[in-house]
Amino acid sequence: MDKTDIMEGVFDPSFIGESQHETATNVVSGEDNATTLSRLERIRRDIRTWKEKNNVTGHITVIWSASVERPSDAPEYKSADELLDAIYDELNNDDISPSMLYAAAAALEGCSFVNGGSQNTLSSAMTSLFDETYRKSGSSTLQKFGPISTKRAYCLGTDYKAGQTKFKTAAVEYLRALGLSPRVIASSNHLGNNDMLNLTTKKTLNAKMRVKSNIFGPWEENDLDHKVSVMYCPYIGDEKRDFVEYTSLGFLGSPHTMVTYTRCMDSILCVPLMVDAAIWCDYFVNNNVSAKDAARATAYLFKIPEGGAKGVDPGFFHQMKELDSVLEKTMCQSINNEGKEVSNDIISVGLTKGIITEEQAAALKALAPN
Repeated sequence: MDKTDIMEGVFDPSFIGESQHETATNVVSGEDNATTLSRLERIRRDIRTWKEKNNVTGHITVIWSASVERPSDAPEYKSADELLDAIYDELNNDDISPSMLYAAAAALEGCSFVNGGSQNTLSSAMTSLFDETYRKSGSSTLQKFGPISTKRAYCLGTDYKAGQTKFKTAAVEYLRALGLSPRVIASSNHLGNNDMLNLTTKKTLNAKMRVKSNIFGPWEENDLDHKVSVMYCPYIGDEKRDFVEYTSLGFLGSPHTMVTYTRCMDSILCVPLMVDAAIWCDYFVNNNVSAKDAARATAYLFKIPEGGAKGVDPGFFHQMKELDSVLEKTMCQSINNEGKEVSNDIISVGLTKGIITEEQAAALKALAPN
């Protein structure tokens, strides 16, 4: 990574904590930063330049891994056209965040977008922009943006569900499976990296708390009191520490309390999830998986399943079943060159897709027990 050229980023200081302003030096400036539209076009050019420079012929996924933004106060756009009109109008004063511009640019270039932050980037209008049917519609609004890609792409998020939160959803799922009724989940975490420093500003902390406190939202359990606190402790550095107490009711209302304590390197937790997201987007695009199925299959990656994944059960193992279900459907829908449905057998699928040769398939089958 040290040898990677880092492109200048679209930057709006009003969206992040004051602690980040001084170090934000590699940013887009001049005419490229003059209007919302010019910022969008700069991002689109950067995507195309990167694609050409690296001779990329496959699918590209744009991942937002920057500092958490405060929530955007932009209106709830009713359609992709309304969203694009707001971006195009240079006199528009809507509160359009940098992450929204990166997402829109990705859609117009036929790239998937992954919202790795806690901000409210995803919306019904943004999701519609990623629908290739819309981008093939010939909308007069779309025509203002010049050549656009009509390739399949996905919009996924929000905020990676890594260490503490991933375990929390699995632990509470476990308690419910035991027949216990979770009533209080009180958690705190502290660390001293730049991500937590950004959260010392209330406007960005509010965005983080929105997703941290709402991870069990789809269960709609009004009796579940879920509390989260975060603390910035510079000495701790990147080693995140968290403490969670789970209190549930059991037989005859008897209380049951479980406590967990975790230590881990915060920056290490999310990298595998970024890799997962990019690989899944590429795989799903190449196998014509619908946007809704892709969102549901990748719900396990995020604290809040928004967009097409909205309403997915927050339990970790339930979410893994969603992934398994989509993968099984993908395999069953594999079509051979004659247009006939092939067997669900993995060797047959590999042979049909050209991943292995007939000789290799025969060799693999010979290894199978009689």
